[in-house]
Amino acid sequence: MSTHHNPPTPPTPPRWPISAILRNLLLFFLLSSIGLGFLLRWLPPPTSGVMLYRHAEDLLAHGLFHTIDYRWVSSDEIAPAAYLAAVAGEDQQFFRHGGFDINSIQSSLAVYSHGGKLRGASTISQQVAKNLFLTPSKNVIRKGLEVWFTLVLELLWDKERILEVYLNIAEFGDHLFGIEAASQHYFGIPAKKLSRPQAALLAATLPNPFKLKAAKPSGYLVKRQQWILRQMQNLGTLH
Repeated sequence: MSTHHNPPTPPTPPRWPISAILRNLLLFFLLSSIGLGFLLRWLPPPTSGVMLYRHAEDLLAHGLFHTIDYRWVSSDEIAPAAYLAAVAGEDQQFFRHGGFDINSIQSSLAVYSHGGKLRGASTISQQVAKNLFLTPSKNVIRKGLEVWFTLVLELLWDKERILEVYLNIAEFGDHLFGIEAASQHYFGIPAKKLSRPQAALLAATLPNPFKLKAAKPSGYLVKRQQWILRQMQNLGTLH
């Protein structure tokens, strides 16, 4: 009489619960984003999220790769007027807030709650977070990521670095990024030689450089330029 022995059952590989996987992914994201933020505190960004997004648009729409004009320059190669114009036009509380202009947000929500149009209240810090790490798309997830990256920048960078990166990666036209590329393209001069009116004109286009064209200023754009010049005069200095 023969005896049959069943083969031993192989050990069951350990299974990670979904919660543990998500927790590890979140931890990896947090640590890697902090590490990236720390590196970019010192190194010029080779590209940005918005630049990569423009490349993706080109490939999907036309199947072609279009060169982006992006020229990094250090802070001492940018005219003081450009810094002042950016703050005057985009975020006059820049040196006073911790990344978020609470008063502006509350004001915007109050207008919206009374039937008005919801106005943008993004600070320069938020715009750097969005332009550097994210894309122009608008959804709740992206807004949450923008808040996180804004906190990272405010924690790891000083205000001068945030402003320097802002001017270097801001979109000033079609495939045109940074104050140096914009200065050369529109005025044929380096960013270091920008005059106050020229700096104000470039800053005036920042809300929408595709609609507000520095090469062909509309009446509205000229009025906005003049308003920024007055704000620059009122501010006097940045600190």
